[in-house]
This record gives sequence, C-alpha cells and structure tokens, in this order.
Amino acid sequence: MAKAKEVAILFDSSHCTGCKGCQVACKQWNMLPSPMGLNENKFTGSYQSPMDLNGNTRLIMTFDEKESGNKFQPLNFAIGRRSCYHCTDAACVEICSSGALYHKENGVVAFDTDKCNGCTYCQSACPFDVPRFRKTDNRIDKCTLCFDRLEEGGVPACVKTCQPEALKFGPREEMIRIGKERVEFLKKKGFDKAELYGEHEMGGLHTLTVCKYGHEAYGLPTDPKPNSMIATMKTMKAVTGIGTAAVVAGLAASFVAATGYRRKKVTIEEAKEHWTPEQREKADREVKELLGRESRQ
Repeated sequence: MAKAKEVAILFDSSHCTGCKGCQVACKQWNMLPSPMGLNENKFTGSYQSPMDLNGNTRLIMTFDEKESGNKFQPLNFAIGRRSCYHCTDAACVEICSSGALYHKENGVVAFDTDKCNGCTYCQSACPFDVPRFRKTDNRIDKCTLCFDRLEEGGVPACVKTCQPEALKFGPREEMIRIGKERVEFLKKKGFDKAELYGEHEMGGLHTLTVCKYGHEAYGLPTDPKPNSMIATMKTMKAVTGIGTAAVVAGLAASFVAATGYRRKKVTIEEAKEHWTPEQREKADREVKELLGRESRQ
C-alpha cells in the first residue's frame, strides 16, 4: 500500500476545459518532439490528438462523447487524462529486466534511461498500457512526474500550467481528501456515477482521478491487475538462474579437478609408438628430404 509521505497528482475531470495546455507543457519541459512535416498530424474527427501515447508523447487528454439519456443534459462530454499512474504495485518495475524502472521514496515510478535495454516487457505488463517504445534510441519512455522539478521543490509541469486548476499536486493523503470532497459535491449535483479513481487500485495510484461520469467513461479499467505474463517471466528467471548456477558449478568443478595437473613429458621414440602408419611414412619422408638438403649444402 502507498505510504503516508508520498505525493500525488489529482486530476478533476469536472474542472477540466480540455485546453490541452498540460499536454503542451509536458512536451516543452521534457523536450519531446512532435511531428512537424506537412499533414503529419492527420485529422481523425476527434479533438483528441494524438490518439494514443507514443515514444515522444507522455501525456494525452482523451475525449469521449456519449448520449446521457437526460433531456436537460443530453450529452456527456468526458474529458480524461492518460499518462503513467505511478502505481504502488507497479507491474513495470516488477518485470523490468534491466532494473531501469524503480520506485522513489515519494512514490514516483522513475526510470534510468541508460539502463533500459528496450525489451518492452514493461509495456506488456502494464494494465494501463502506458510505457511506450521510442525507436530513435531503442528505449521506453513515460511520465516521471517531473521528478527533476520535484527535487528542486517545484511541481510537475502539467500542474503548473493548468489554468482551471483541474490538476493539483501535493501529499497523497491530502489529494485523496480533496478528491473525495469533490466526488460528494458532484453526487449532490446529480452525477450519481461520480467517483475517485486510484485510491486503492494497484496498491494505490499516485495519479488520482475524479471521474465525473464514472471511470468507464474515461477508459479506466475496473480493478486493474498486472499482466499474467509477470508470473511466467518470474518462473523463467528462476529456471534460468538455476541453469546458470549449474553451469558455473560445473566450470568450478572442472577447474578444481584440473588444479595441479601437468602433462607428462615423453620422448620422440615414445611418441612414435602411438603414430599411425601414415604418420610414420610422412615423418620418414620429411627426414630424408631434410638430410638430402643438408648434404647438398
């Protein structure tokens, strides 16, 4: 479970205007490029752009329009936020084959780019499908909660730029309290499905979401679980470890057995006893040729 001194982002979907300023700020602060060629950003009929995360996009705002069945409010326009949720029970950290992904004391799931080997196990294990492979350097990329800013006493770039204050940042317990208060307010206004997502999911998320229309409207999974491949990978690691230990033990035994071993010295005549007829014939011929050359000199 999450610890008391950990931090978190609180995203309140009911306050979000969909300006995508946070999305731009994330790109700017982390120096992540965007396609700049002619017509590279193709129109999809949606305000959402790009349509999914990628190796150079850590954060996207999602847009979902559905009929509500309420004549006074016929359309539910659900604006969501998709990025790393910084799980306490992070499947990506557990499956990482190189130790590049790790937890910081404040709950942030950080990563060391230099250690990443590009195996993409993290992407397969994540129940939110967040880490993405970047072809330019063959490594994964994801939100770090701007831990470089946090270390200097600042807040994440997305939170800093949010004008309607749909994004807040602070101690996780305080963010949970604020989120629950907002949910109660929304329910009193008639939004019966309003809920706080992330308090308990995956051991506790460090990106909490106030879901005005319920988590399903924002594409958030119900009771997310790590990919089942983690158990398989752990078994494979154990088997590989046993196999490696057996090889090392065998090499060690061979080394010990060979310690002190010296090849027995033999004379030419003794060696000749083990020669084949062909070897004897060749040796005799070479000796005759050598003696002939010496006699002519």
